[in-house]
Amino acid sequence: MPETILSTDSFILILALLFIVGVLTTRFSTKLGVPSLILFILVGMVMGSDVLGIIYFDNAALTQMIGVIALVIILFEGGLQTNWNDVRPVIVPSLSLATVGVLLTSGIVAVAAKMILGLDWLESVLFGAIVGSTDAAAVFAVLKGHNISPKLGSTLEAESGSNDPMAVFLTVAMIELITIPDTSIITLVGDFFLQMGVGLVLGFIFGKIAVKSLNTINLDSSGLYPVFATAFALLTYGLTAFFNGSGLLAVYIAAIMIGNAEIAYRHSIFRFSEGFAWMMQILMFVILGLLVFPSDLFKPAILIQGILISLILMLVARPVAVYLSTVNMKYTQKERIFLSWAGLKGAVPIVLATFPLLAGVEGSHQIFNVVFFVVLTSALIQGSTIPYLADKLGLNGPKKTTPMQSLELISLGKADAEMIEYEMESDSAIVGKTLTDIPFPEGSLVNAIIRKGKLIAPTGNTLIMAGDFLYILSARKNKPQLKKLLKEKAIYKQNFLDLK
Repeated sequence: MPETILSTDSFILILALLFIVGVLTTRFSTKLGVPSLILFILVGMVMGSDVLGIIYFDNAALTQMIGVIALVIILFEGGLQTNWNDVRPVIVPSLSLATVGVLLTSGIVAVAAKMILGLDWLESVLFGAIVGSTDAAAVFAVLKGHNISPKLGSTLEAESGSNDPMAVFLTVAMIELITIPDTSIITLVGDFFLQMGVGLVLGFIFGKIAVKSLNTINLDSSGLYPVFATAFALLTYGLTAFFNGSGLLAVYIAAIMIGNAEIAYRHSIFRFSEGFAWMMQILMFVILGLLVFPSDLFKPAILIQGILISLILMLVARPVAVYLSTVNMKYTQKERIFLSWAGLKGAVPIVLATFPLLAGVEGSHQIFNVVFFVVLTSALIQGSTIPYLADKLGLNGPKKTTPMQSLELISLGKADAEMIEYEMESDSAIVGKTLTDIPFPEGSLVNAIIRKGKLIAPTGNTLIMAGDFLYILSARKNKPQLKKLLKEKAIYKQNFLDLK
């Protein structure tokens, strides 16, 4: 018993240290201009048996399980933050990059793997499939906080959020062809369309159910709503996978629907999901760092092979895939250059590299180590230079502004009400009116106004101005009526805009 208690206590202590170090490294990553995932991986490698020897870890099955769960949470958070109005115009090129682009990238890398790694053709194609997709966790982390052109940012986010199913399918299909030689290729192709179709349909259905449930159910605490939303993400993945569909695609589709709908406790759900996604990123990348042994990774042969394949991937495979996938689409030469360079690799290739390890594929350890090195190279070189390249190519978007103020409603319990935050636009019909003159729905109360970063205690004579942040406590049943009032445009301004 004492040994069990000591082991549990030590595990909790190490876990706490990993999270604390992981959080602190984000500060260094910002100053150094290096993606945080690199530092998370390095933390795992340093704490592993080859360096400090604090933790010995070589469980590929556990790594795969944690990696998939983490990807579900990260994709869910990314989908919540995705604005459908921004994604809709670029949905066709994004899907082209997520399918045709992945196939082209995988094919070119497969040829390189055959020549450089000396694998047979099936194993080479397997290697290409593993590194063929753009990683959602890496893209979301690197783009967050940078004012990249909305068109390009939306393209990359939609591509990375939807191309994981293609990479997973190709990897599993190649492992089946290697381990079960009489597998039918026609059957595999049919399975692909089935998985995508089931994932798309169930993602839409679960998204609808989640929105309806979040707005209908009355929980005892506001803190339960984010947990409820996250449970839907896991349920969506689990049931979709059970019905032989793409769980990752379903989660991303459901998250986009939830994030673009009017839902109760929206800010609480978003903040919880963001924090949970960061926690899972730290855990996943640290464990991936623990799984690799530096003594194996940094052998001269692996270094040379990894560098050569990384160069081919970054300078040949990805650019060719981008250019061919976006033929006759409205992208400029500079935008295609940026999309080519922003094809980041991250957790997905490393997690997928555990599949052949568990399947006992010949040469799987070599594949894992080279894939790991390719991911490090991509994240370090491409990830750290994306903002610089966007600036040099003149592809920066409008500066992102985040309100410095926030009000957190701790819990309304059974009150069936919520706090609504709304920023007033200059053409709003209620701008220039006092609170007394505005016909707010019954039971609605303006609790606070933030104007130019300062808090204003509202009274009946308080004048509403453009740029004000209103915090309104309202009965949930009156929310649609309140939203309609806040979004109503001034008649004379709307007529002027129509004339223009």
